[in-house]
Amino acid sequence: MSANGSTRRHVVALAVADGLPTFELAVPCEVFGIDRPDIADPWYELRMCAAGPGPVRTAHGLVVPTPFGLDELLVADTVVVAACDPALTREPPAELLAAVRRAHELGRRIVSLCAGVYIVAAAGLLSGRRATTHWLYAEDFARRFPDVRVDPAPLYIDHGDVLSSAGTGSVIDLCLHLVRADLGAAAANEVARRMVVPPHREGGQAQFARQPRRVSAAVTGGGAGLGPVLDWARARLEQPLTVAELARAAGLGERTFARRFRETLGTTPLQWLLQERVRLAQELLETTDAPIEAVAHRTGFGTAPNLRHHFRRLAGVAPATYREVFRHRAGRPRGATATRRSV
Repeated sequence: MSANGSTRRHVVALAVADGLPTFELAVPCEVFGIDRPDIADPWYELRMCAAGPGPVRTAHGLVVPTPFGLDELLVADTVVVAACDPALTREPPAELLAAVRRAHELGRRIVSLCAGVYIVAAAGLLSGRRATTHWLYAEDFARRFPDVRVDPAPLYIDHGDVLSSAGTGSVIDLCLHLVRADLGAAAANEVARRMVVPPHREGGQAQFARQPRRVSAAVTGGGAGLGPVLDWARARLEQPLTVAELARAAGLGERTFARRFRETLGTTPLQWLLQERVRLAQELLETTDAPIEAVAHRTGFGTAPNLRHHFRRLAGVAPATYREVFRHRAGRPRGATATRRSV
């Protein structure tokens, strides 16, 4: 059941054209195209919409049937614009630009995948706004669209009505973000578990882009990385963790740890802890009947007022409101009891 009580599926229209990368086709199909009523009922409905007549051919030669045309973009809830052949990216079909522009005017959510941002920008939807794309394309994109504030750092940028993602792997990040926004953290986490990928990757493109040798060495720390200490901290979120404790767990001095953390993840250790605690609180609110005080204790906020303060600041709503909205979006009737889990 949707947030407004309807049983209508959320329609995702994937606009495709010849030359689209196979991976960027596969990810939306995996996330939105497989019915998952055990996670949320109804799930999404994916419609493949061709920017031209007949089936489209991917960059690797796969022929994809496209039973829908661009008119479907106007009636969808979310419009996903994939990358396509470089020639079409440079000169997008006028009918595709018109359909994307009109869909936005009608209030549809527009999502660009990697180089699909060229099409969204050419449609005029990013003028004066931040957008991201693959770091390899950032300079060219900025030159072609000087009215757009290109930011090659994030994995994705969400303006609410228009979203953009970085390169290939970030398509997964953005699609899971959409599920999280529509159906809640628990639904996104379950999809991620089934795809065997992280539900939320930390940091931005800087950790993957080609860097000067001295910077790259500082970030990787000789190959040790920060993954083990992040997992260590996630398993202890209920404890009053400090930067000094995290540094000791990483086997580093406190200043070196804090510097490496910011270089790698683009944030401070304490801000990262807050974000992880709020994410855990979101899942507990969606999947348990635990009172707010218990959720506050389990997530390391200590008290309900402390949880409410940080949750509202990072999630934008009060914990009780979040619980009500996302249980309803996941298909549970208002007032229904969730399966009780230990917190």
